[in-house]
Formats: sequence, C-alpha cells, structure tokens
Amino acid sequence: MLEELNQEQKEAVTTTEGPLLVLAGAGTGKTKVLTTRLAYIINQGKARPYECLAVTFTNKASNEMKERLASMIGHQNANDLWMGTFHSICLRILRANCERIGYQKDFIILNEDDSEKIVKEILGDSDKYSPKNILNAISRWKDQALNHLKVNTSGSEFLVDARNIYTLYQKRLKEMNALDFGDLILNCIELFNLDKDILEKYQRKFKYIMVDEYQDTNTAQYLWLKLLAYGHNNIACVGDDDQSIYAWRGAEIGNILRFEKDFKNAKVIRLESNYRSTKNILDCASKLISHNEQRLGKDLRVAPLMNGDGEKVMVRGLFNDLAEAAFISDAIRLAINDGVNPNKFAILVRASFLTRLFEEAFLVRNIKYKITGGLRFYERKEVMDLMAYLRLLVHKNDDLAFLRIINVPKRAIGNATVDSIKEYARFKGLSLYDGAKEMVKEDLLKKAASKSVLSFINLFESWDNELDNMEHFELLKKIVDEIDYPNKMKLDKDKTSNINELIKSLADFKTIENLLEHVSLNFGDEADKTDDKVSIMTLHGAKGLEFDYVFLPGWEDGIFPSSRTVDEKADEGIEEERRLAYVGITRGRKNVVISFANSRRVYDQWYHSNPSRFLSELPQENIRVWLDRGVSMRMRENEKQY
Repeated sequence: MLEELNQEQKEAVTTTEGPLLVLAGAGTGKTKVLTTRLAYIINQGKARPYECLAVTFTNKASNEMKERLASMIGHQNANDLWMGTFHSICLRILRANCERIGYQKDFIILNEDDSEKIVKEILGDSDKYSPKNILNAISRWKDQALNHLKVNTSGSEFLVDARNIYTLYQKRLKEMNALDFGDLILNCIELFNLDKDILEKYQRKFKYIMVDEYQDTNTAQYLWLKLLAYGHNNIACVGDDDQSIYAWRGAEIGNILRFEKDFKNAKVIRLESNYRSTKNILDCASKLISHNEQRLGKDLRVAPLMNGDGEKVMVRGLFNDLAEAAFISDAIRLAINDGVNPNKFAILVRASFLTRLFEEAFLVRNIKYKITGGLRFYERKEVMDLMAYLRLLVHKNDDLAFLRIINVPKRAIGNATVDSIKEYARFKGLSLYDGAKEMVKEDLLKKAASKSVLSFINLFESWDNELDNMEHFELLKKIVDEIDYPNKMKLDKDKTSNINELIKSLADFKTIENLLEHVSLNFGDEADKTDDKVSIMTLHGAKGLEFDYVFLPGWEDGIFPSSRTVDEKADEGIEEERRLAYVGITRGRKNVVISFANSRRVYDQWYHSNPSRFLSELPQENIRVWLDRGVSMRMRENEKQY
C-alpha cells in the first residue's frame, strides 16, 4: 500500500494521530493520499470503517474516493465508511435526530426553485427586490452560521429587509417541515449546541475525521468540523491555500491559514512533488503565487521521472481581441490537423463574455468545442431575450419571440391576457403581434392590460421608425436602454457584459437579419455528443481539471485581475485573483499560453487595454514573449481603459 507513495505522501498517510494539515499543491496526488490514509487506518486496526468520517465537496469526489477504496479494503468496508459531502453527512445526522430541534423525521429538502417560490410569496406584488438576491443574502448568512436572530443588518436597507424576509422564510419552512440546503449544516450545528449528548455521541463515533478541499470551507462547515473533532482532535484536512478561489460563494481562506492555531500541536505536511506539469509551468505558477502574503507557503517541483523542463510558458501580446481569437484558434486547428485530439486543449477565461469570439473563430475553422460548466454564448438567457426583441423587430409574425418577451422585463401582462391574445389571433388568422395590436385598437382587453400591451406595441413602432435612421447595433443599445433590461432583470456584471458583447457582435454584421441567420444556422441544437472537443470554460470552473495544452486569454487589467474584485476587496481581491491565475497555469500538463490584447472593441469603438499586472510577476527565465508590432507589456498610464 505504501510502496507507491513518495516520502511526503507516505508521511501524510502514516501520521494518524492528532490534527494534521496536508498542504497539497496542484497535481501532487492528494486524492491518493486521502484514500490510502483511510485504508491504512482501517488495515492497521485503528478504527472500523463506520468509525471514520470522510468529507468531500462534491458527490463526484466522494464516489471517486469510494471506488478507489473498494479496491483497497473491499466493497463492504468502503460502503460502511461515513463518506460524503458536508450536506449529505449532515442530512444523515438530522434524519436520526431532527425531532430534538422541532422537525419530523420525514422533513423535505427544498431545491432552489422551491425556495424562490416561497420568497416570491413573501414579497407578494412588490418588485423592490429580486427573490434570487434575497435568497443569496440568506444563503450567505447560513454559510456564516447565522440564523435570522443573529444577523447584523446595520447600515443597509436591503439587509434589514432581507433579514425580515429571512425570518418569514424560516417560519414558512418550519410550517412545511422543510429545510433548504443551507439549513442542513446550520441546523446540525444548532443540534450539536443544543444537545451535548448527541454531540458527544458523534464525537465518540468518529475516531478519525478527514476533509478534502479544506481551503474551500465556509464558516458553518468550519464550525461543524471543530465541534465533531473536539476531544480526540484526530482530524486531517487536505487542501491548498493557493487554490482558494471561491470566496464569492462563502469560502474562508482564513480557515486553512489558522489551522495550527485552531488545533494545538497540529502537524503540517507539504506535498510539493507535482505529477502533472513541466518545470517551466510549475516555476511560473510558484513565482506568481509567491507575491501573495496570505499563504502558508510551498514550492512545487517536478516529481522524479516526470515531465522535465518542457517548453517555456508563452506570453503572447496581440494587436486586438480579434487577433487573439484568431491566433489561438489557428494554433489549435494546426495541432488537430497534425493528429492531436481536440479534447487535449482548453481555453480558460476570467469572464464568460470572452467566449463569444472563440466560438465564432472555431465555427469558421470547423473546430468542435464545448462550453464546460455553462452555456454557449447565444444560449444564455439574457442574450436569447434580446435576440427575441431583434427577431420580433424584423419579423412581426415571429410568435415564439413575441411570447418570450411580451412580459420580459415584467410589464404587468399576465397569462390570462396572453391567452386571450393567442385565442383572438388564432381566430382572426393573425400573428400574435398583430392580434395584440388589433385587440388594443378594438378595446378588447381590460384597461390595465390594454395600457401595458399598447406600451409594448408603441416601443416596437418607435424602433421600426429608427431601423433606417441609425446603425443597427446602436438601435440594439437603444432597445436595451429603453426597456431598462439590466436593471429590471437585476443582472450582475457578467450578464451585463454578455449584453455588451451581443451589441458588439451585431456590429460585425451588415443587418440584423444577417446576425439572426448566422445564429440559426450555426448555433442550433448540437447533434455531436462526442467528447472529442476543445473545452472552453471559466477559470473557476477549471479547478481540479487538467489538459495537455492550456490557453489563458484576456490577461488585461480590468479583466484579469477583475476590476470589480479589486475595487471591492483591494489587496485581498488582488490576492484572490492571483490565486485564480495560479489555478489557471497549473491546469497545463505540457504547454501553457498566456495572451493579452492591446485593444478591445466595445460596440464600434476601440479601447486600449493594459497588460495584466500579473505578467510582470512571471519569472523571465521560464517564459518566452511574442509581441505583435506596436504591442508592449508595459502598463500605460492615463489611457481610456476597457
């Protein structure tokens, strides 16, 4: 069992007593360490399988570990382990003990849609807040182990209102004998705090506790683990502070940084032998992340007999974003022509709006691709909504477009009104648009509904008059502004960026019809279900994955590091973005290309971009720089930025 381990891994496996933190760098075999450690404890007779608790963040990770363990300790022993996600383990504990906190054992678990419906009921007719925004606030509070009585709402009207809705929401859930996902951990903590006998029972039961991806734990998960580990302190946490990139969903990097303070006499073992990447890739990643102050520190090195130095990381500076997309897609096309499988390539972007140019470039070059962890650009809701406005603008008989947007954003046109328009139009043999127009003219709708439908029709008539008088992409900007889509739909910055990218894409076509035809012909249902495709995904979605060839485009200040993260969190935000860059670089096995564009087009204007500050932190001896004429890696001051 131990023969296949290196010295660092072997030490982590055989250190079984007391608190242990295993700092596992990217590609250092953390899953092997976790599974072998569990098998070692059981085979050495230190505990029975059901006395071991192993907590993961995803069902996929849990199933993978269980499969590996089955080959080491047998299927029965593997099945007897308490292994699963935080939520699944807490659910198991609550099913057995929930009556102690006032729930019946057949309590139901709500999904996001269920929760949103309840918040909508509480909000009633008010459109002051989006139910999703309220639920996000409630979820963040639960991540912080705060019930509605503990929430501090000073200084914000939204937080005061959200807390009041939180109180009503929890009351409604209790009446339904229901819990949401956040309640599973929070209620388990409250159960342990309320009944010390139950807590002590589980403390005695779990002689050994192991936690995967500890750097991603939030406050509630951290407190839950501390309660269970108190006493024997046989807790082993595996994680990498340099890959803590989920602060936006509640992860607290402080949990892993203060492990030695939280658990006295804790031992820290660093896994630094990398089995994935070349030396040049690892040296770039290590040098970059060394600029962070909030870290425990480690240096990745190539494991013996692995990939060696490899090619230097390329830093490619291009004239503009179109040239960047062309360069990357041409490089991939040439490699595919030489026999490289498309699934060996990945393009990892900081923001989802960046995917469109690559999708268009791949289409021209007949490169198969998939958007991993998301939708293709023209399949995103906000893009499809505005495309429906364009469709109805140029084709008034497009009933599907009419139905999609008649009440998007909300304009007080209910289902009953829509049904009456459909019935009238069918009876008269008209399109829904013309039917609605005629019903308003003939005064066949209720007063309030008629007013809303008339307002909708008037918008399109005013836009019709502009079709020949202004640029088509300027008209789309006007449509977005006049319906106030981003504000009324309460879009975040990423989705707003997708709208801007759609306007930019429209400028590439002579007419609206040209764009609509292009999308219909090239971005319909995808028939090819094979895995032999280039992966395009966000950096956040790439964690835990690896590819032979990795392209990292858009390394420009404002995009990467993200201006929003830096503005909101200052130096802490810079460190979070740098960890994200580290994750991106360490996804590559053989080759990594980092690129930036000298300028990006927004609508019909070109804006200069500054190269990412992270580029200056890469070690010169491990990179090769290729710049287009006139492109520099130096930061420019006092220029209009994208």
